[in-house]
Amino acid sequence: MHDLPPVARFGGLIATDLRDVTTDPAALDSTGWWAVVAGFEGEVICARFADVRPATPADAPDPRAWHGPAPGDWRSSLDRAAYMDGVRRIRAYIGTGDVYQVNLCRVLSAPLPDPDRSDIDALTAVLALGNPAPYAGTIRLPAHGVEVATASPELYLRRDGRTVDSGPIKGTGRIAADLTDKDRAENVMIVDLVRNDLGRVCATGSVTVPALCAVEEHPGLVHLVSTVRGEIAQPHAKSAWADLLTATFPPGSVTGAPKGSALRIIDELETAPRGPYCGGIGWVDADRGTGELAVGIRTFWIDRAAADGPDLRFGAGAGIIWDSDPEREWAETELKARRLLAVASGEHDVNGRTGR
Repeated sequence: MHDLPPVARFGGLIATDLRDVTTDPAALDSTGWWAVVAGFEGEVICARFADVRPATPADAPDPRAWHGPAPGDWRSSLDRAAYMDGVRRIRAYIGTGDVYQVNLCRVLSAPLPDPDRSDIDALTAVLALGNPAPYAGTIRLPAHGVEVATASPELYLRRDGRTVDSGPIKGTGRIAADLTDKDRAENVMIVDLVRNDLGRVCATGSVTVPALCAVEEHPGLVHLVSTVRGEIAQPHAKSAWADLLTATFPPGSVTGAPKGSALRIIDELETAPRGPYCGGIGWVDADRGTGELAVGIRTFWIDRAAADGPDLRFGAGAGIIWDSDPEREWAETELKARRLLAVASGEHDVNGRTGR
């Protein structure tokens, strides 16, 4: 797999001919087309590609080339008891006024049965068949330890010139009738946080909420999604991406509020690094002043340096507030993971059916 060439896929485009890789997000305000993976813990990889074009059928990877883990091999960084205990501990912190909301996550991993035949680009094709998503994409940089496939439904940052949008998700159910007042309260809390974050780089008075708690349907579940929009202030125009990341990262929907307190509690309770999960994944066209980064949820990545051999990894979490029920929150993480793990562990024919 390390012999495979670097590639990125987003929004119907395929990018090849890698020219530069840097960990400095200031590059996103220079020139060229960049693929971006910003890990939750703060590491950023920006890769500039020289050949970026609309993908044709001939460019598509073969989904039958993906060889995923066995369905029963997935293990969780937090088991059911540990996760539910974490929910209770967060509620205790809320009760003492330390925090209002914390996103508690767990990382699932499974050994790859045939690492040399596990191409993350082929997994993206499998996900497109079994779980299509608005911000789906691939970044494969084997020499830099980056092999990421996302089926994210959530917009972190979209930029078009000075206009920037964010689309935080909070609230998940099997159907719309499952969504509760608790879900809406979560969403409103995070909208306020995102408004505050964008306000650090946007012109005074320009941050608005064009949509609040809209219901969106996705494969196997529904979400509450809001839209927050602002106009980047002129002092930030030449360093827009670097300043946006500084002001808004990690995304508010996957941290909590206040963000600083939530991050401290996440560090205390979670037992595995999130990596690209809950980070930012996408592309930036520095020449045009445009770009789109998704929140790295519904995201798989390969860790070839894992102690027991190459692993496929995936994250799932839920937002915890005072009204949270530990059992229900665990069930939400199960709902978010179930379909995607089945897709990644299945064998797909050309019609997208799944089976073993």
